Amino acid sequence: MFLTNVLFKKAKSKYIMVIIESAVSGHQKTRIRDRLADKMESIEFDPYIQQESLYKECKKIRSMKSTWKPTVYKQI
Repeated sequence: MFLTNVLFKKAKSKYIMVIIESAVSGHQKTRIRDRLADKMESIEFDPYIQQESLYKECKKIRSMKSTWKPTVYKQI
């Protein structure tokens, strides 16, 4: 009988996919960040108001594979 499934837990991934939302218009985008990093905040272009706006993380969507390499976004 194999007990490997019972003895070992699945390792947590290094990255998670999150939704960031504009503080001005409510426009949402998805981004990927490190699991251990602080909540994401960034200044990005908001297509609803045609200007740059502050985006804040509002929800975690899912975990990402640890072999995936993220694009570095400037955080404030």
